[in-house]
Amino acid sequence: GVGGEDKADIMPRVVAGAVGPGLALPPSLEVVATVICGDNYFAEHTEEAANKVIELIKQYAPDIVLAGPAFNAGRYGVACGEICKRVLNELKIPAVTAMYDENPGTELYKSDVVIVKAGSTARTMRDTIAKLSAVAYKLAMGEEVHPEEDHYFKQGIKRNIMAEHHGAKRAVDMLLAKIRKEEFVSEVPLPDFETVQPAKPVSDLSKATIAIVTDGGLYPMGNPDGIEAGNATKWGRYSIAGVSALQSKDYKVNHGGYDNSYVNENPNRLVPVDALRALEEEHYLGALYNEFFSTTGVVTPIANGQRFGREMARALIAAGVDGVILTST
Repeated sequence: GVGGEDKADIMPRVVAGAVGPGLALPPSLEVVATVICGDNYFAEHTEEAANKVIELIKQYAPDIVLAGPAFNAGRYGVACGEICKRVLNELKIPAVTAMYDENPGTELYKSDVVIVKAGSTARTMRDTIAKLSAVAYKLAMGEEVHPEEDHYFKQGIKRNIMAEHHGAKRAVDMLLAKIRKEEFVSEVPLPDFETVQPAKPVSDLSKATIAIVTDGGLYPMGNPDGIEAGNATKWGRYSIAGVSALQSKDYKVNHGGYDNSYVNENPNRLVPVDALRALEEEHYLGALYNEFFSTTGVVTPIANGQRFGREMARALIAAGVDGVILTST
């Protein structure tokens, strides 16, 4: 009953028994207590809030801890992931949560925590609770769980098994099944990347407004938005209004994937403001957009990159930008 945005700043507290989503859990899972914390408060006081939540959980000595479901609520997802990870590591108690695949918490914690696949909104609550309950019961009973069977995100864990046939025969059998158009399951599934149709070319550059976007991690001195050097969770936008060229004293790279020295020496090597201003003066280019967008590409999850792209695109379309030059490393 404390789920609105107006309650997002409440400090950790505990109530006996089940409230909220806990009321939907089956009788096989007895809820002894519910710990509540506002996601804003958790995000702004992470260490303090996490310590308090762990302390509140510890006094009940539960067999299993459930967090969420967080669906696609980013701050909530990160909080659920962090608490589950700490419960596992510090209390040595099984823990499980549920999130949407594009929730930032999914990429950050799926390697450490069992995260059941959920829909993007609470409209999928019933189905999510059913999956979450089933996995929670297995974990509480000390049973093994499997990503495909139990509907949670793969954690990159590999286990040795005894196969009936050696690898060469299995590979030939799969090839024959593929030729016969029969069903088969690859033992090494490949990533399924989205096919993106290229945009139509800009018809007349002399009348177009062009923006610069980079994943090379160039930011104003001090990195005012605190964008990470790897595994980025955000991006920034920085004014270049009235700037004819970027100066090394004003910018610095924060990117752990390449030698930054050449760009730090001359930021225009990555964000070519100088060259585009020259084209603008020659009227070859209509206008250079007065901001550049930047993030860090190294080991950034695809889901985060897709989110960045959508957010940037919305901002650029709203600003009337006709085309984008995307520079990388």
